[in-house]
Amino acid sequence: MYGRKTEISVGVLMVLGMGCLVYLSINLGGVNLFGSDTYTIKASFRSVEGLEPGATVEIAGVPVGKVKQIRLEENDALVEMEIQNTTQISDDTIASVRTKGIIGDKFIKLSPGWSEEHLSENDVLMDTESAISIEELINKYLFDQ
Repeated sequence: MYGRKTEISVGVLMVLGMGCLVYLSINLGGVNLFGSDTYTIKASFRSVEGLEPGATVEIAGVPVGKVKQIRLEENDALVEMEIQNTTQISDDTIASVRTKGIIGDKFIKLSPGWSEEHLSENDVLMDTESAISIEELINKYLFDQ
């Protein structure tokens, strides 16, 4: 009914389509099949109000990683961040939760220090600044007078 040439063309297109689907699934899903080009560091905050996993981590306004996970540990928020291998973070870096714009998304801002020692996989940043809650500031201003 159909020629051999038509069947081969349909087969090739099906294989290419499936290959594209697999490629897009892997890239959009964030799966690393051949090892990771990032390392993980952690920071403990008193409050990370509004910060979500997937938020960017920036140094001097340049994205260098993302927030991998946020969990509660001893009444503090422990934030795990994936940092690009090409970026070295000194051990005296200050991590702070900031907002983009007035009502923007939250992100982690890293302010590097001058130490010669660098963090490696699963090291913890010691200096942090928690998120500022606008509600708490307004309540303090209105009711603490």
